[in-house]
Amino acid sequence: MTLYPAPAKLNLFLHVVGRRPDGYHLLQSLFIFLDYGDSLDIQVRGDGEIRLLAPLPGVTPEQDLCWRAAHLLQQHSGCHLGADIRLIKRLPMGGGLGGGSSDAATVLLALSRLWRLDLPRSTLMELGLRLGADVPVFVFGRSAFAEGVGEILTPWTPAPATYLVLIPPVHVATPRIFADPGLTRNTPSVRIAALLDGYGHNDLEPIACAQHPEVGEYLGWLKPYGDARMTGSGACVFVAFRERVQAEAALARIRSEHVGAGLPAIEGFVADGMDQHPLHAFAD
Repeated sequence: MTLYPAPAKLNLFLHVVGRRPDGYHLLQSLFIFLDYGDSLDIQVRGDGEIRLLAPLPGVTPEQDLCWRAAHLLQQHSGCHLGADIRLIKRLPMGGGLGGGSSDAATVLLALSRLWRLDLPRSTLMELGLRLGADVPVFVFGRSAFAEGVGEILTPWTPAPATYLVLIPPVHVATPRIFADPGLTRNTPSVRIAALLDGYGHNDLEPIACAQHPEVGEYLGWLKPYGDARMTGSGACVFVAFRERVQAEAALARIRSEHVGAGLPAIEGFVADGMDQHPLHAFAD
């Protein structure tokens, strides 16, 4: 069995800078990858069938991003091969860590190689954009400053860091966040040359906290340790540390305090930031 990684992402900041006439929001954000995420076992089939061996509960194949990515690649390339796809899920759905998008990008990258298509990165990014706005950054495969709806990407390397990520017990629906009338949509644009480590904020955070108070509560657990922020449209929140041992100690302390306050066990993890996707070499 060969496992292909599908890493989590963090938005170190996320600004909504405008809105297009078609309703899509214009964003600026800084993406990084984490050395923590989902994994996929992908085996080639000779009969052209695409099978999900561990389908997500309540998700039909036509809704599943892994199945859709494989089917889209098959249609685009005219390839007559198929695949058995088994997803080992670690990232929460509705968490803002890009799990589904990362899974889809890994399917595109892995099958392009396994089916011997060897499609250029630009083509895989175009296909990824049809699946979702966050898929191209995983195919791009580098820490990146993102603009447009998230598809205009420029490499940018933040300072090395370890991140403590907490997972509130809620599923945030991204469309509901962007549809909220209270969302600020006029944060001034910034040029990449002006970016500094620690820059910015997340315009979606106040909306997510209002819709899901648990997000604000979890941010409160992190704030004693630094500049705590929400990633994506939520629900996950994070804070950066210079040393991994500090992040692990903070997570242990938060879990102890959570239990001491009579609250249920808190979910979270510690992961190092990565400048490059593990499958970056799978496309040129």
